[in-house]
Amino acid sequence: MTRKNRYMLCLLLAGVLLYYAVPRLNLYSGGAEGIFTISWLLFALVVIAGNLTAMLYAPHQRARKSKRIAQRSLKKRVRSYD
Repeated sequence: MTRKNRYMLCLLLAGVLLYYAVPRLNLYSGGAEGIFTISWLLFALVVIAGNLTAMLYAPHQRARKSKRIAQRSLKKRVRSYD
């Protein structure tokens, strides 16, 4: 499984959890229930934001491979001058 597929799966699972939980959470209740609701929603938003960031700003596989190849060839050139 590629990284982007994993991030997409995590986003979908977080969306399903939100879809299931939001109608059952009472945002306006006081005490421990209200604190739990707010903290649960904040953690869910952090999970979604983290996965979106990772998916959108992940480097492309081809770019990394070509960079590695260029670094290897540069090392070989440097070794040949010694």
